[in-house]
Amino acid sequence: MQKLTSTAAALALSAGAATAGGLDRSYTPIDLIFDDGSFTEISYGFTMPDLTGSDLLGNPIANVGNDFGVLGSALKMDFGEKLTFAVIADQPYGADTVYGGNPGATLLGGTFAKAETGSLTAILKYKITDRFSVYGGPRAVKADGTIRLSGLAYGALNGYTVRFSSNSGTGYVIGAAYEIPEYALRVSGTYHSAIDLRMGTTENIPVAAGGTGTPVGTGITAVEIPQSFELAAQSGINQNTLVFGSIRWSDWEAFSLNPPSPVPNLAQLDSVTTYELGVGRRFSERFSGSLSVSYEAGGSDSLVSPLAPTNGQTAISVGGRYKVTEKIDISGGVRYTWLGDALPETGTPDTPRGNFQDNNAVSVGLKVRVALN
Repeated sequence: MQKLTSTAAALALSAGAATAGGLDRSYTPIDLIFDDGSFTEISYGFTMPDLTGSDLLGNPIANVGNDFGVLGSALKMDFGEKLTFAVIADQPYGADTVYGGNPGATLLGGTFAKAETGSLTAILKYKITDRFSVYGGPRAVKADGTIRLSGLAYGALNGYTVRFSSNSGTGYVIGAAYEIPEYALRVSGTYHSAIDLRMGTTENIPVAAGGTGTPVGTGITAVEIPQSFELAAQSGINQNTLVFGSIRWSDWEAFSLNPPSPVPNLAQLDSVTTYELGVGRRFSERFSGSLSVSYEAGGSDSLVSPLAPTNGQTAISVGGRYKVTEKIDISGGVRYTWLGDALPETGTPDTPRGNFQDNNAVSVGLKVRVALN
């Protein structure tokens, strides 16, 4: 049963969260602290979004979502029967959106957002009894990014560009779990704290908006990486079959990008709740698989930032895990995501500028785990 659990968790990173709401990509999964033995692992997920639409002038908008990869690695070690330590490196958040088109003839042509992050999490788990455990530890996140507002929808700000320099911040992860090992039953709650960043900011404000039309350092932008909480559960239903599910909330409403200049908030996002339900099956001593469905409701309306032109999603994931040798496991998976229809907006009050419908994303992932004992 434990191997089935590992498969499901592996695929959540390898082919799962790469098109999640807000700017989430990997969710920084911590399930490995419940797996048996000491090991090291590396994973890579690759997502191919298809995000097309049209602006309200009737101009077609070609795919604005660039393909992207998510790299992860981890080391997990057991110290006796009660103490477990893990270090997890991943790329938890990101954005890579580019609008084609002539900025002087289309509403959003030339707009783009590029954001990259990396994180390092250290977790210590202590087993209080055979059924109760607690865990927690520090987490560091590093981020940088660039945004350009372009197109007729932005008026005098058409051509505005801002660069946020790389900066790091620290927070923590804390959680607890209840397990009945003989039934492969586990219920866990995990909280990731908010993390504050202070990013050096360089802005190029167009002359029409009162700027110089050249890049100028304008100070510091305070950014809050949002808090999140996940409730996860699993249970064996027979010797070879396991069901699992989770509910995860991310406080993206608390996230903003307010540069030092009078330019208004560049990122208005809705908080996100993601639901997942799945089943894992062991087909032999060497091979097991999983199937899961996830759902993420959209916001209260279809109006969204042009930098993230989706509103909710539904996805199905299929994965497998093969034990190559006594020490090496390989996991892989594929996920297909139906992305919710959305209306990118700008201005105050919010004014729709385009229409995105019937979009999707395909993700694939691979993970290799090597036992150390």
